[in-house]
Amino acid sequence: MNTDVIGEKDGFVIRLAKADDVVNYYEQNYCPLDKEVARLTGCKEEFSKEEVVSFFLKSLEENDRYFFLIIAPDGDIIGESVINEIDWDLRRANFRIGLYRQAERDKGIGKWATEITRDFAFEKLKLHRLELDVYSFNPRAETVYLKAGFKREGVLRDAIMDGAKYADDILMSILEDEWRTLKTQR
Repeated sequence: MNTDVIGEKDGFVIRLAKADDVVNYYEQNYCPLDKEVARLTGCKEEFSKEEVVSFFLKSLEENDRYFFLIIAPDGDIIGESVINEIDWDLRRANFRIGLYRQAERDKGIGKWATEITRDFAFEKLKLHRLELDVYSFNPRAETVYLKAGFKREGVLRDAIMDGAKYADDILMSILEDEWRTLKTQR
């Protein structure tokens, strides 16, 4: 198995992003960016090719980030799973995930990718804490995180906008001992 690959299931692959992925990453997912992806991740709805290429290539060079792509059986890039903001001294990091295509949602791919990336964080990176935040208008994602062992830590009330309405930003994390317990129970 390629050492850059961290998971394979039913033809789907999660592997480290590479510089030669950048054009496909942009063309397959940002032309245009799904409006629901922008809403659920809190990013703007349109990006120039230069913005995406620059961010993608910069992400590959950062030593506090593991940038994984989720690849469909047909070879298309359908999402990403990222461990970033790694603090090597405290052994903690942030986690984020996004599936770019509506057709790929509600199939268990996000759950699988979350679990594979979570396991990588604790097994390979030896982290103590993995944290994330999820918007209150994304209960599907919060359910996935809860099933993956993340715990709610707090809520930043009315911290973001969902269109013209305020919404909460939910803070979650999983600690290494919680992850170990979870793994032994399965």
